[in-house]
Amino acid sequence: MGRQPIPIAVRLATDVRAGTGIPARREAPCRRRRADGTLDASPEPGASPTNSSYPLQLEGSLDPPLSRWQPLIKWLTAIPHVIVLFFLWIAYAVLSVAALFAIAATGRYPRAIFDFNVGVLRWTWRVGFYSYSALGTDRYPPFTLRDVPDYPARLEVEYPESLSRGQALVKWWLLALPQYLIIAALATVRGVLVFVAGAVLVLTGRYPDTLFDLTLGLERWTYRVVAYASLMTDAYPPFRLDAGATEPGQAAPAASLA
Repeated sequence: MGRQPIPIAVRLATDVRAGTGIPARREAPCRRRRADGTLDASPEPGASPTNSSYPLQLEGSLDPPLSRWQPLIKWLTAIPHVIVLFFLWIAYAVLSVAALFAIAATGRYPRAIFDFNVGVLRWTWRVGFYSYSALGTDRYPPFTLRDVPDYPARLEVEYPESLSRGQALVKWWLLALPQYLIIAALATVRGVLVFVAGAVLVLTGRYPDTLFDLTLGLERWTYRVVAYASLMTDAYPPFRLDAGATEPGQAAPAASLA
């Protein structure tokens, strides 16, 4: 029988490469794509058939070995991405307003705008995972809106075939208000977790698995709210912390000593 989803769970991965003492990379498989390029809502093999996943899928694989000194300078190395993202988020805001009018008129999110906005979210997540949202990898993020399958941080949003015209007018400011209050409070918690993880990494060269799992859960909650408020889905974000590298219902990485 498949695993039942646990609202708040911290998965402690103890995979260790044989003889090295270095934690094995914890893979986070995103959902598959259909032949036409759209996201397949069916779970990967090994996932629980009883779990219905949220349309936004955010995953990250802890990518050791991690440098002990890079956390001290990533604020500098991330600057080129921050500059690009500044302009991308301006375009994101403008296009989201255009999408609002399109949804109110037709009940559909223009596909070109949807793909661009998902790309902005994906780019932002990769930069955050590399820098101070997670510190999960030392691999420099690529400058692209497209999915990069071999990068340790990935994000997908399932394209909605139709959206509520009425909800489009109220969900981004009224319905999402409780979620805004929660993620504002969680932002402080996330900052503390990343600071502690960074300090441990600098001092010991290791990233505590528990802190990583909690950080991914907080980021996942935040991006779900962003996608909902950006009108990408009518599915209300769950009031639930899904901690861990993978989405709930997906098979956790099997322990291996190979």
